[in-house]
Amino acid sequence: MYRCVTRSVCRGGGVCPAFVPPYTRSPSWTLGTLPEERHHRPAQQRWQCSHSASSRRRRALRSAFPVLQQPLQPVHQHVYEANLRNSNACHNKYAELSEKIRKGGGEKAIARHTQRNRKLLVRDRLRLLLDDEDFLELSPFAGLGLPYGDIPSAGCLTGIGRINGLWCVFIANDATVKGGTAYPITVKKQLRAQEIAIKNRLPCVYLVDSGGAFLPLQSEIFPDKNQGGRTFYNEAIMSAMKIPQVSVVCGSCTAGGAYIPTMAEEAVMVHRIGTIFLGGPPLVKAATGEEVTPEELGGARLHAEVSGCVDHFAWEEKEAYDYTRNIVSTLNFQLPEEEEEEEEEEPLYNSMELLGLAPKSYNYSLDVKMVVSRLTDGGRFQEFKARYGTTLITGFAKIHGHLVGIVANNGELSCQAALKGSHFVQLCDQRDVPLLFLQNTAPTAAPTLSTTQAAVNSNRLKAQGSMMSSVACASVPKITVVIGGCHGADSYAMCGRAFDPNFLFLWPNARVSMTAPGHAGSLLPADGEREEVTKQEQEELNRRLEEESSAFFSSGRLWDDGVLLPQDTRKVLTKCLDIIRQQQFQLSTEKLRSPLLRI
Repeated sequence: MYRCVTRSVCRGGGVCPAFVPPYTRSPSWTLGTLPEERHHRPAQQRWQCSHSASSRRRRALRSAFPVLQQPLQPVHQHVYEANLRNSNACHNKYAELSEKIRKGGGEKAIARHTQRNRKLLVRDRLRLLLDDEDFLELSPFAGLGLPYGDIPSAGCLTGIGRINGLWCVFIANDATVKGGTAYPITVKKQLRAQEIAIKNRLPCVYLVDSGGAFLPLQSEIFPDKNQGGRTFYNEAIMSAMKIPQVSVVCGSCTAGGAYIPTMAEEAVMVHRIGTIFLGGPPLVKAATGEEVTPEELGGARLHAEVSGCVDHFAWEEKEAYDYTRNIVSTLNFQLPEEEEEEEEEEPLYNSMELLGLAPKSYNYSLDVKMVVSRLTDGGRFQEFKARYGTTLITGFAKIHGHLVGIVANNGELSCQAALKGSHFVQLCDQRDVPLLFLQNTAPTAAPTLSTTQAAVNSNRLKAQGSMMSSVACASVPKITVVIGGCHGADSYAMCGRAFDPNFLFLWPNARVSMTAPGHAGSLLPADGEREEVTKQEQEELNRRLEEESSAFFSSGRLWDDGVLLPQDTRKVLTKCLDIIRQQQFQLSTEKLRSPLLRI
């Protein structure tokens, strides 16, 4: 044994991980900092550093996954065409809402923002900050159709884009929408972006231009755990986790919003248009009678030269984003050297065919393998337990070279299917393989009409509970795409929002509700004496389900990370897998002492 260990000692003085006890190493996806790991970490880090060049040259094991031959057959034509018509209608709705959010707060608000205030629009700011416009925008439809009115994009843009080649989360206020005022949905969107940054260890950049909270709804913004104050809590936690944060003050930072730049690790402030204060000039005049300008009270000169609240003074916005890009270049990441990329293996079939495979309803669902073959490299798929629990498809595939485990609904989640799913999820967790869930759950729970059926349902409940536990406890990254229905408890086993996937997206045809429209009868008790009343209740409930189960209704309330078009699914999944993988390239992830406080 000692001779083996001696041979494994690397030139850098560390020990090869193959010979390090399992408890001293954390999976590649979860760079943990458990106390029992800490005294083993330096040796491991030295090994990683000394072998970083050689590890970059390594390639994944070659795969010979079989090709899924799933062409469209004449027997599919009727269902395919019905799905395609529905997808086209959903696409029109998608385009209409996309145009609406592109306009932000409207022409007058845009003119006031750009001409009177001489500020850049939020998307123009992102063009200066990011390497390119090929970023992943999160929840663009958030804020539409809410009880207190439409708040396009929830008044802020959030997403993940590259800065100097490094994937970073950005949270950028859009001051053309209600003057940058924060509504409850705005806070929720910002918290979700921070959650994604924490979960995937992504640097975070805040572009702050906000007038503070919308006071008439203060009870939904201020007091609770996951409301406004959580933003600042997350900033502190991220700093302790060594997740870098940079703030650009390119507008108003009033009241609670003033803490965002002062709690970030580095802050840049733009002359004349950027301000930081708890109470603005009107409040000062009302309290003391003194007249003071915003620049004198909390401008860039004051905070750069007197208070020290900001670290970099910029004369104009472009200079501020240059500063920010330079700050990002100082972060402790070492990205792999760019190598000549192998020719990408495209899916076997055209991704545009996914429009006809997106189910209009559960009854219009075709074999989910047809979807898988249009997402994976070369249409290849290594199926797991192919003959058991066939209403759930599980197996391994590659998406743009990334190995993933796929779990996809192909019918009702039966007892056997749930046991199979539980086994496969644990297998992927054991091998550190990310999971991709393609969710299309049954429209309603199975009824209990006999003793035999009760026994079947009981076994199904136990098996589904086992699968839920496996999904909840799996430490690997999880991505969920709802391609059809997201209904009832089955959606939890398929890693719905409550089970905390790294990313969750919907196709425009998706339905999210306790039960699907047209199945409201399963929620109401049978009562012969009140048959007429029950029928009216069913009609009313089905009408509400039709309206409230829409993908756009769901996305407007931030129950997901966005609606994506079926033909764009592979592209988005590739970005998500690249983003998740980046955390491996941060050189230092452990905090041995308390962080230094700002001035």
